[in-house]
Amino acid sequence: MANEDMIGSSVGGSSARNKGAHSEEAWHTAEDLKSAAPVAKDYAEKASAVLDEAKERVRTLRQDGEDYVRKNPKKAVFTALGVGFVLGLIYKH
Repeated sequence: MANEDMIGSSVGGSSARNKGAHSEEAWHTAEDLKSAAPVAKDYAEKASAVLDEAKERVRTLRQDGEDYVRKNPKKAVFTALGVGFVLGLIYKH
């Protein structure tokens, strides 16, 4: 009889024990997901806060760069030309 159960389960037939085991496994998986939801929400909130802070830093950096260029236009133009020239030499070879 035990051999028939093994043969049936290996061939693709499912016994009542296999169905019970799968539903119990699914139940535990669902419980694990429910317990992970608050942790995921906490990480999402932290990630959102970090993203907002990064956006603010980028915005400040951009404004500082624009202010610098307005105050020192010649220096900014010559710096850009120099960087472009050096990058051109690097990529040419």
